[in-house]
Amino acid sequence: MLIFEPIYTEGLAQISYLVGDSSAAVAAVIDPRRDIDIYVQRSRELGLRIAYVIETHIHADFASGAQALAARSGAELVGGVSDAYGFSLRQLQDGERLVLGQLMLEVLHTPGHTPEHLSLLLYDARQGSEPFALFTGDTLFNLDVGRPDLLGQGSERTLAAQLYHSLFDTYRQLGDRMEIYPCHGAGSACGKSIGDRRQSTLGNERLFNPALNEARDEQAFVDWLLADMPEPPRHYARLKKLNAAPASPGDGPGLPPPLSPQDFAEALDDLAAVQLVDLRSQLAFGGGHVPGALNIGAGSAFANWAGWMLDDRRPIYLIGESAAQVQEAVLALYRIGLDQIAGYLRGGMSDWQNAGRPLVGIGQWTVQELERQRQQQSLQLLDVRTEQEWRQGHVPGARQLFVAHLDERLGELDPGLPTVTYCGSGYRASLAASVLKRHGFAQVINVPGSWQAWSAAGLPVAQPD
Repeated sequence: MLIFEPIYTEGLAQISYLVGDSSAAVAAVIDPRRDIDIYVQRSRELGLRIAYVIETHIHADFASGAQALAARSGAELVGGVSDAYGFSLRQLQDGERLVLGQLMLEVLHTPGHTPEHLSLLLYDARQGSEPFALFTGDTLFNLDVGRPDLLGQGSERTLAAQLYHSLFDTYRQLGDRMEIYPCHGAGSACGKSIGDRRQSTLGNERLFNPALNEARDEQAFVDWLLADMPEPPRHYARLKKLNAAPASPGDGPGLPPPLSPQDFAEALDDLAAVQLVDLRSQLAFGGGHVPGALNIGAGSAFANWAGWMLDDRRPIYLIGESAAQVQEAVLALYRIGLDQIAGYLRGGMSDWQNAGRPLVGIGQWTVQELERQRQQQSLQLLDVRTEQEWRQGHVPGARQLFVAHLDERLGELDPGLPTVTYCGSGYRASLAASVLKRHGFAQVINVPGSWQAWSAAGLPVAQPD
């Protein structure tokens, strides 16, 4: 019997796969995440031996669990052909096959997102002699394709051209009925704008995926794909190196020590040496927070923005609504290779305020209040969205300054002016406001709802020149 289980990771929009034959009691895991217990437990529940752990490519957006899972399960670790790997694995050539009882995986070399990238055709002898499914990794998604710019070093055009041939020469021959199973869904930055469906068919993508427009030749495809490519998240380069290196042994994330308000304050004595993250909502954070905290709210966006804003060189301290919320954040950080979690505030902000510790706040304006205030006084109004979002329209009088670059561009701003931040919904704006507050800006205001609320209220919209 065919075993086919996608395993979706919230926050990363990442999909790994457990695929196997229950009759032969054998399986493979494709693109496992770093916390590997789910694969071990599920294979035990199904009575399967993991024979292969497969990496479609060297990932840049999450910490891989491939080495750890292979070591723990005794499986053979396999991947594409590359000199970049700093550990031992079987490097598969185009056309090689991996047998799993009545199932078989056939390797297709599909460079473009990365040079070593491979895709996998799935055969089931009980359903004929032709393959029925294709694991596409980061080559093809619903309504999108893998971005070719993550290696840098001037390789973008070469990889984009290779991606064109992977799509139009290799994939196109497989037929419209071929089911596709990618490594990512909507929300991942491994494509420009990945669609909502976590699986599709080649026929569906030929109809609706703009990348598969057959009217484009190779040159036109390369130009189209690289135009308006969003900036890659800052942590991608770090994760690329992490995943190409030998994995450090470890049993997964634990709960960091709970610290009393006094111990927490002492740990924060040198704020430049630590990273302090408040996981609460923007409204709660604005009402009062520990001085120097960054507001990276818990939830589906947390891992991405933690990756943008935090580094792996300094210890991280967390403030949350509960120990459970803190533990969820620790797991999300572990999945992007951030392990230095030194502690969290026991009892949260209630214990902090009850201990008489200092609090700072951030103003909160509705969009109507922002419109009124910008008519009456001189404001430093910051649109902290991306340039691509900015070009779709912005609040009159605003300047665009992407939140991830705010730290390095503080010298361009006047800390004496009332400074208002807005984004798409308020999440990034609160993060930006926390950066400004940390750096001594006296009057900082966040706009909950931000551009979404501004548009819904029918307020004036400016377009870039």
